[in-house]
Amino acid sequence: MRIPDLTCNALTVAVWVWVTGGLHLDGAMDTADGLSVTSPERRLEVMKDSATGAFGAIAAIIILLLKTVTLSEMSLPLWLVLLSATGWARWGQVCAIAFYPYLRATGKGSFHQENLRLPQDILLGLVVLLCFSGLWLTVDYLSWWQIGLIVGGNIAIALLTGYWFYRQLGGHTGDTYGAVVEWSEVLILCLLTAF
Repeated sequence: MRIPDLTCNALTVAVWVWVTGGLHLDGAMDTADGLSVTSPERRLEVMKDSATGAFGAIAAIIILLLKTVTLSEMSLPLWLVLLSATGWARWGQVCAIAFYPYLRATGKGSFHQENLRLPQDILLGLVVLLCFSGLWLTVDYLSWWQIGLIVGGNIAIALLTGYWFYRQLGGHTGDTYGAVVEWSEVLILCLLTAF
């Protein structure tokens, strides 16, 4: 007896959400609700509201759907894909914490910025992830230039996702930190389906 791939990948995504406590997904949902408001002054207020709006629900559906579909269409080793997507997304979150202002006087995400050690937290994460990227060499059908595209693409996605949210809001909150993780993971998975 064998569980179909799509079911296995849906279960993988469900466990993924469970392991993180849904914290990052909740942040992505709140951020989507905030960005749906046309008035920049009201965005933070909407993001703080615990009720999920239509745009937050849509964002969650898109994130979960894309994660499930990309994992189902992946020909790369699943363990390597998951470690790469989660590792680089969290490094992108650290970069967002370091590079951009925090928009609230208090909040769940404010202690991250207060306790960040620069530049060692960014550099240590980068060195570990670059060393880890050497594991892509175990995938014998990937060439050097493809591995370079994967690593460079992961770095670009991790950095640009945080930058995009900064451009939309003028800074970050705990919710956008979670959104950086979720959208970076999704975009990295989408990139990896090309290989």
